[in-house]
Amino acid sequence: TQWRQIEPMMVGVQRTAMPEKRERVVLDIVMTPLNKQHYDKISQWAGPPNTTRLAPIAGDAIAMDMIFPGSRRFAGLEFNQGKWSYQQIICPALPNHLYLRFTCNDGAGDVSLFSASISRGEGRVHIIPIQRRGYSLFSPAPINALTIAAFNHIRAEEHSDSAPVWLGTGLCYAALAGNAEFPAAMQAVLEIPSRGGAIIRFTDMAVARQPMEWTMTFDGKGKLLKATHLPAPLVREKEIHPAPVDEQGRPRQ
Repeated sequence: TQWRQIEPMMVGVQRTAMPEKRERVVLDIVMTPLNKQHYDKISQWAGPPNTTRLAPIAGDAIAMDMIFPGSRRFAGLEFNQGKWSYQQIICPALPNHLYLRFTCNDGAGDVSLFSASISRGEGRVHIIPIQRRGYSLFSPAPINALTIAAFNHIRAEEHSDSAPVWLGTGLCYAALAGNAEFPAAMQAVLEIPSRGGAIIRFTDMAVARQPMEWTMTFDGKGKLLKATHLPAPLVREKEIHPAPVDEQGRPRQ
């Protein structure tokens, strides 16, 4: 065959026992550059090498970052295709990062969204996928374990020794993981459990046609443990007709 002898590779295997009779297997494969006669066909669908990598997220079962000729895909988002625009997300509670929201709107039901966090110092670029062409890539982004893990990585890179700004931190998460760049919190409630940490509840009114209720649970160090994101009940108008009164102002029987 054309391949004959493959170039040298180094393979490392790590096996770790997990709860419920499961096992985690990690493969690290390092391959020397392919001989040109071997990668002619590969180069037809694989792009040139690139030193930029997506930041890994703890707990990922699998991550994908592929470079194609003329485009790059991560988590299924085709960033080099379509008309993408971006806006900056303001997050005073976590000031040591730059936050951007990228949107590709190709019409009703065909919208792609993701958020990016860029460290202002030493750190990595974190990508939070929200939608691809109108659909969530995994489970809904606001409650997804990968989204929560990415946000906790961002918080860890802040290297802040001050007490968490609970509502500000919650609004930052909502902006990065939700569908609105600038959440408008109404009826915010902060609960401090006896064990420490905090539970934040607020209604996001940024999308008037469907307000959303957020609930976020943090531990004592500000690590996000859980998030919920549900439609808020709408208060409907009801016309009330007053009872007729006589001249003395007493209701008629």
